[in-house]
Amino acid sequence: MMMWPNMMGGFFGSWGFIWMIFIFIFIVAIIIGIVLLIVWLVKRASYPGEIPTTKTGNAMEILKERYARGEITKKEFEKMKKDIS
Repeated sequence: MMMWPNMMGGFFGSWGFIWMIFIFIFIVAIIIGIVLLIVWLVKRASYPGEIPTTKTGNAMEILKERYARGEITKKEFEKMKKDIS
């Protein structure tokens, strides 16, 4: 019973099915890479600078800097510190 039209066993010889799987995985990886690149570019375009964080640690650092520069009094510092935590 002859399955292939030529004596070489079809495309890529007897490894044809394995090569088809490899090529399929390669194409899927390229598509996923392109999608991830597009997502990254859109996010980067939406937020050109650093995304501000709202973590308590960052807020406390800002509060301490403002107190150190004299922008707020000790009473204001203690009240804001209580509000943050």
